[in-house]
Amino acid sequence: MAKLPSPGALLFAGIPILAMCFTVPLWDRVYPLVFGLPFNLFWLVSWNLLTPLFMWKAYRIETSHRKTLTEKEGKSNG
Repeated sequence: MAKLPSPGALLFAGIPILAMCFTVPLWDRVYPLVFGLPFNLFWLVSWNLLTPLFMWKAYRIETSHRKTLTEKEGKSNG
């Protein structure tokens, strides 16, 4: 049976989605320029580069959570 992910893993996995999709009205401007890019393009490229870090952290949280659950199940069965 599939187990639900931990809340911490869901939070870290959801941050990039929220940052790229739901903050558009806050940064949808051509100016200012950042490193020669319009800010909106810079924002999206930055989050595309940061997303693997957030997914790695979500993975680490989830594996730690699963290990803890497995240890608790082992102690209750033994």
